Amino acid sequence: LLALIELVFVMNFWTRRTGPLSSLLFVFTTSTRCCQSFQLSSSNRLFRSMSTRVGERSKDLSSYEVDTDADAEQRLADAGLPVKVNGEKDEVPILHSTLPHFQQLGSTDYDQLLSSVGLTNSVHQVTNLPKDHVISNRDVYCNRELRMSAIRSVGFDMDHTLAQYIQPAFDLLGFEGAKEKLVKVLGYPEAVMDFKYDHTYWIRGLIIDKERGNFIKIDRHKYVRVAYHGFTPISSLTRKHLYSREFNKVPSFTEKSYVNMDTLFQHVDAHLFAHLVELKDNGEYDVLDAKTYEEMYTDVRACVDLCHRDGVIKDIVAQRPEDFIRYDKDLVPMLKNFRNDGVKLFLLTNSFWEYTVDVMNFLYHGRKVDDELKAKNEWMDLFDVVIVGSGKPGHFTDANLSLFRINPKDGSLLNTDGLFEMKALGGADEFLKIGKTFQGGNWRHLQGLLEVEAGEEILYVGDHLYADVLRSKRSLGWRSAFIVPELEEEMRVFNENLELHKQITSLRRLRDELATYGDKVRREEDLEDAEVQKKLAEIELDDNVIKQKLTSMAAVYHSTFHPVWGQIFHAGYQDSRFAFFVQNYACLYTSRATNLGLASTTRSFRTTIEMLPHDKMLSSLSCEFQSIDDEE
Repeated sequence: LLALIELVFVMNFWTRRTGPLSSLLFVFTTSTRCCQSFQLSSSNRLFRSMSTRVGERSKDLSSYEVDTDADAEQRLADAGLPVKVNGEKDEVPILHSTLPHFQQLGSTDYDQLLSSVGLTNSVHQVTNLPKDHVISNRDVYCNRELRMSAIRSVGFDMDHTLAQYIQPAFDLLGFEGAKEKLVKVLGYPEAVMDFKYDHTYWIRGLIIDKERGNFIKIDRHKYVRVAYHGFTPISSLTRKHLYSREFNKVPSFTEKSYVNMDTLFQHVDAHLFAHLVELKDNGEYDVLDAKTYEEMYTDVRACVDLCHRDGVIKDIVAQRPEDFIRYDKDLVPMLKNFRNDGVKLFLLTNSFWEYTVDVMNFLYHGRKVDDELKAKNEWMDLFDVVIVGSGKPGHFTDANLSLFRINPKDGSLLNTDGLFEMKALGGADEFLKIGKTFQGGNWRHLQGLLEVEAGEEILYVGDHLYADVLRSKRSLGWRSAFIVPELEEEMRVFNENLELHKQITSLRRLRDELATYGDKVRREEDLEDAEVQKKLAEIELDDNVIKQKLTSMAAVYHSTFHPVWGQIFHAGYQDSRFAFFVQNYACLYTSRATNLGLASTTRSFRTTIEMLPHDKMLSSLSCEFQSIDDEE
């Protein structure tokens, strides 16, 4: 309709300029082309949905639409089945499966499966699949289906994402620098200089209670599973009184007195704070007695942050990058592959220009480069847009932040008028011809530079659970990939202890069976009968014996992951808070950014079928379903 309205205006203009005959000829030619274009677009839509040409990303696809079989509800609606409301009944045709009974198979035994669904002679390459399916700790795992062929732009954070830092060497720079500032600048006791750093003591996903000097691990339901005061464990009773016994008030753990450990950078803060808590409680220092735990944490945060700004950390990394940054030979090939396939790439980091140049040159060349080669910044050819000093998470939420242009030669800044300047120059292409390196700005500038309107067409890859993943996903609808370096070790330990995990799971199921059996005895048998009472007593005794065994087995199992905090993705038998946010806000997650390069740029990532407990129990091979009617 808009095209026809525009055509009328053009025809009116053309008539005044060339006369009615030429105008009619123009309309006929234009309308014919429009019809042909419409026909071509209709016929090509299916082709574009199946294949994306190199150098072109389709705008017609949604990154959420991976498989048509996932739209079962919509297909039922489209079928127009007759249904009456307000209690009226009608004969509704039920879509029954005509497939024969299918026995659950192993992961690679597909012959019976194909036969049961009538596809034995309809597929060709299934027989060539490896007989043994290998799961790697470098695989990319999917929480929300994602069609990569519909992603028009992929962005990367730098620190702990493209640049994986070597531990504990990198953290020690900040730890030692912050200690010195605490003592020499803020007047803390000299004993602080004796603090030793242990990066293995902490895991991500913990919460720092600044007000009490505590460190806690909670599950997805916000129940505190374990707590420490400094390095001292808190008893179960005290923990429950502190965090679970307040009437009519459930802590959200988002209050200002709590700090979520969402990034590896915070391990330094946590270790320094825990040391200070112990020093305050067990020592006799007037300067510490005069401070609250929260004030001490504020001092720690300020000193560590200053180390990132005054050169204590970054100047040394720039001098010896090979001692602090892990070189990944797969990085440059991955980025080039994205570019060759028509995906726009951007770098969005909170680090400033000078440090970004040092790190990215090392990642590009695999070594520290001289000033002449450094000034060329060849790594910039891998990106369409580079934004440093972005101020995340504010970059994703504050539309009033200003965008500055960077002169790559000397790092100087120049004001821009952002979107207004882009429009005045004729679009993003003309704006970027002046230069593609910027500082600050906000998401509106970035999407304007990328010429991307829908958030779902952007995939952002980062390591910070809140600043990178949650905010970009919740505020803008971007697709997200979360980098979890700990995943490689977690999967290795899980695999080594898989038999113990199965035993624990089976024993927990056995306790449920005992409880169900006990309910049946109480419901159907005479509770006054001595034999029945003996049976119930033995059921309770059996349950206690199994529970005691489970307690010791679970402690051993969790200690294999971490002797203090256990699994990063679990708290008790529940998902941890960390796992909850990964599941809800990370479309994809993997151990390294370069793992994304192992998949093609047209890959569709699929989730496993999600199940509630009743579905999981029914899907178990050992379960039998019984339908009980009210009449029975």
